[in-house]
Amino acid sequence: MTEFIPIIACVFIAFGVGSNDTSNALGICIGAGIIKLRKALILFGCFVLLGITLQGQKVMKTVGKDLLEVNLSILSIALSISAILIIISNWKKLPLSTHQVIIGSLAGSGVASGADINFASILKIFLSWIISPLAAFFFAFFLYRMMEKTISKLSLFNIEKILRILLLISGILIAYNTGANELATVLGPVIHSGLISKMHAFFLGSLFVFLGAITLSHRVIETIGKGITVLDPYSGFAAQFGAGCCVLLFTFLGMPISTTYCIIGGISGVGMVKGMKTVRIDLIKKILVNWVLAPSLAFFICFVIMKILK
Repeated sequence: MTEFIPIIACVFIAFGVGSNDTSNALGICIGAGIIKLRKALILFGCFVLLGITLQGQKVMKTVGKDLLEVNLSILSIALSISAILIIISNWKKLPLSTHQVIIGSLAGSGVASGADINFASILKIFLSWIISPLAAFFFAFFLYRMMEKTISKLSLFNIEKILRILLLISGILIAYNTGANELATVLGPVIHSGLISKMHAFFLGSLFVFLGAITLSHRVIETIGKGITVLDPYSGFAAQFGAGCCVLLFTFLGMPISTTYCIIGGISGVGMVKGMKTVRIDLIKKILVNWVLAPSLAFFICFVIMKILK
């Protein structure tokens, strides 16, 4: 029965991904008044499944095989603690990186149990966490500037029509990345440890992402879509598409990065174009504290629990 603990924990994490990361795909659209949440949920779920199936392999290998040598004890503790932290964070309406919590938990459990850890891989992942939101910031910043020189010269009717299509495309891209990167991080350890087959994991994970999106996603959408800066369809597309391109690039490299923090980087980049006064610096600081606290707390808790049990 103990072999089911990591799988059950993955199910809860996938639920958390749905409740948290639907905001990445749809939060900006909702904040800009473009897309109704219920109409977009099915589309979101389909592209999550497509992303994990077509392009999740590299990220799953990085987290499930290259990071450290896992066993049932490490997986059970790391994924259970990750699930608890993610659900709590979502309930408190704080955007949280699933990657950071899972990587921190695996590392903490691995160090405490004396497992063989690939510190070079951890360093690459850590650098990716730093670089990716900055890259999303600049992608969105320059995309917004380019749009000012091109699309903004069209008539208002044509601009609105084009932006509605572009926002839908960027939302689909984020949903695809949620499967290819976010869900791949969740499922990588249990798949590579042989606890569950790939296709069973893909369908089970995607189902619970969808269920999480239906039940709890509206809570984090309020923070992402409206909390950092005022977004219209024009600036919303620049932020979302810039972040989506950034995540897709790192997915090709097999690096598990946070869609959440890339979206925040993209929104901040757009806010900087509009002027510092439009950006809520206090909320950005709160998110940055969470960025440091989440993996550190996950590492510490898992380290302590593993030492006690060992």
